[in-house]
Amino acid sequence: VASAALFDNAQAQQTAGPAPAPLSIPGFTTERIATSGGVTINAAKGGNGPPLLLLHGAPLTLYTWRDVAPGLADNFTVVACDLRGYGDSDKPQGLPDHSNYSKRAMAQDQVDVMKHFGFDRFAVVGQDRGGRVTHRMALDHADKVTKAVLIDIAPTYYLYTHVNIDFVQAYFHWFNYLRAAPGPENDLLAQRAAQAGQAQSPAQAEYGRANGTPEGVHGMCEDYRAGASIDLKHDEADLAAK
Repeated sequence: VASAALFDNAQAQQTAGPAPAPLSIPGFTTERIATSGGVTINAAKGGNGPPLLLLHGAPLTLYTWRDVAPGLADNFTVVACDLRGYGDSDKPQGLPDHSNYSKRAMAQDQVDVMKHFGFDRFAVVGQDRGGRVTHRMALDHADKVTKAVLIDIAPTYYLYTHVNIDFVQAYFHWFNYLRAAPGPENDLLAQRAAQAGQAQSPAQAEYGRANGTPEGVHGMCEDYRAGASIDLKHDEADLAAK
């Protein structure tokens, strides 16, 4: 009860007052796009040429591509998106089985975004959590993905079935976020409150604005919970089908 109360109090405090304006990628236009999964995804688009989708990691947003996207836009039509649960995309309450934060659902979001822009086939670059979405997209939508680049990830199946204590201790946050809500959410909100007033770079402030809310930390934790549950089941089914 005390844990839930802390989460509720933090939500009330963080939603009070006007929010700072989001930072954007230079030369890109932003748009919020309704998807078939019932969520709206925030996307930034710029450039000309073959379509290229960029997907960020945690706890980041599409702003992570601010330095590379303008250069890529010289040769590609670049679409950078906030994943479901991150940035200025919708952050729904997680379902009991975490299925609305599965990489399958998140990949479908991005396929819908690219269809909205008129692209049936496209290349994808995914970093960290975005790499997991890219991996699932390549499996579920092989007819859509022309090329895929995965940065800074390990396959979900390997991560949760071949780890030892040394790995857990080195990457303890991955496993901490798997605990039931609102424990991890309260921890993250408390950390954010403790850091209030500290000097931040513009990027750090942007990530905090977008992801440091109760909805934002819940979305990220649900992303991790899905990775260790329903995403793992999807990966195991793929392996069994081979």
